[in-house]
Amino acid sequence: MTALENVATPLELAGQSDAFDRAKSELDAVGLSDRMHHYPAQLSGGEQQRVALARAAAPRPDIFLADEPTGNLDATNGQMIVDALFDLRDRHASTLVMVTHAADLAARCDRTLRLADGRVAGDGV
Repeated sequence: MTALENVATPLELAGQSDAFDRAKSELDAVGLSDRMHHYPAQLSGGEQQRVALARAAAPRPDIFLADEPTGNLDATNGQMIVDALFDLRDRHASTLVMVTHAADLAARCDRTLRLADGRVAGDGV
């Protein structure tokens, strides 16, 4: 599927009449309006990650869950993903719950919980 179809399909399956309009809006929000008709093999890893963010944001969830969102990306694409995540959180007034080993990324969060050996070892607001 193209990036647009990938983002719109879950909305269509959920019965959203504006699935493609909403998908276009979310792809635009993550900077992919010029790539929406491209297939995954035609997109970079960072662009594929941004399609995934658009797909996650399209249903307008109350909570975004992100597990090491920058783990397999170079610094430039990683920064784009981080900025997009925080923008989506703010734009949709959602909660962002993120797992990361990156201290600089955790520092951007409103609250952090540090885990050690499966237990909460620190709580910072």
